[in-house]
Amino acid sequence: MSTQSSDTGVAVAVQPIPETQSASHSETARENAGLDADPAFALHRGGKLEVRSSVPVRNADDLALAYTPGVARVCTAIADNPELVHDYTWVSNVVAVVTDGTAVLGLGDIGPSAAMPVMEGKSLLFKEFGGVESVPICLDCTDVDELVETVVRLAPSFGGINLEDISAPRCFEVEDRLRELLDIPVFHDDQHGTAIVTLAALTNAARLVGKELSELRAVVAGAGASGVAVTRILINAGIGDIAVADSKGMIYEGREGLNPVKAALARDTNRTGYTGSCEEALRGADVFIGLSGGTVTEDAIASMAGDSIVFALSNPTPEIHPEAARRHACVVATGRSDFPNQINNVLAFPGVFRGALDVRAREITENMKVAAATALAGVVGDDVTADYVIPSPFDPRVAPAVTAAVAAQAREDGVARL
Repeated sequence: MSTQSSDTGVAVAVQPIPETQSASHSETARENAGLDADPAFALHRGGKLEVRSSVPVRNADDLALAYTPGVARVCTAIADNPELVHDYTWVSNVVAVVTDGTAVLGLGDIGPSAAMPVMEGKSLLFKEFGGVESVPICLDCTDVDELVETVVRLAPSFGGINLEDISAPRCFEVEDRLRELLDIPVFHDDQHGTAIVTLAALTNAARLVGKELSELRAVVAGAGASGVAVTRILINAGIGDIAVADSKGMIYEGREGLNPVKAALARDTNRTGYTGSCEEALRGADVFIGLSGGTVTEDAIASMAGDSIVFALSNPTPEIHPEAARRHACVVATGRSDFPNQINNVLAFPGVFRGALDVRAREITENMKVAAATALAGVVGDDVTADYVIPSPFDPRVAPAVTAAVAAQAREDGVARL
């Protein structure tokens, strides 16, 4: 054994590596070197997050305050008055980013370990865009009861729960049950983040074409987590008419084989009673919103009403190429960063949680989501154009505007504790 100095100047014991381990290590190193040639791998090496101290520990006095015996006084005070946990721990500023890895990006069910880079990325965005601390948690269970029980047991350590990449229809039940059981914000970003940003963009697109939301007829392709949430928020915002299609065609009352979520959609949408394909329903429609991972033909887009609006949001491949859609639609948006009008959830969730945490909200209400969308649309303001119906994530006005709107609405809705 030998010793060598670490970066911190502390002597570290170094054990000789057996020959077999050394060979294996060399093979791994060569493999990693190949991966690291890709800048994405190089950026992710070692992870994208770290935990840092927020107070100094320079001497025995600092140690006695940060830990024993001083910490005992704080613990006793919290035991006597549990609300003090928000003032004297990190709880009031920390969100759990929770997944089971069953619906990760466009990759599908890749499991909890493979989901970790995405959850780390989510935490990074929380910090960078909203000043919100968060912890990625990838759970090795997919049963709804187990997921709910596990999150409930973890909840005392956090001020909010951001559910991420949980497959539909399980995600609806998981969120609903957690909202009932917990008195902190629970927010499934795949649903509500997408919905908030879509409503904001559609608000400005409608204004650009000289129509009110109440005058629009929309067709949504996709009845998964985001499709259902987008539909629900647009109904709440007062859209004129909206119908939803899944892989079997339009969802309507009386269609056989609908799960409870789709059956509820059938009751609340499609007043015209379309029973055929999504493309048939698009004839004369004002708005197409694609959240399906499928495709729609250029002829179908051409059959829409004049000054139509097309949000082809599937990633990485939109339902129709934006250039083809632009030949017929007045406003086109996608989920991609290489085309104008990117519908990006990072415009919503950092500010939504920042606002909810700032007032210690018990939940995130439907009105708080609409308020966030209204604030986002307002950032664009009078600068709206066909290529600018939603602001950039890097616009410094975004998070403060959403934060303020969400906090104010939480107070108005009576769910704020501050």
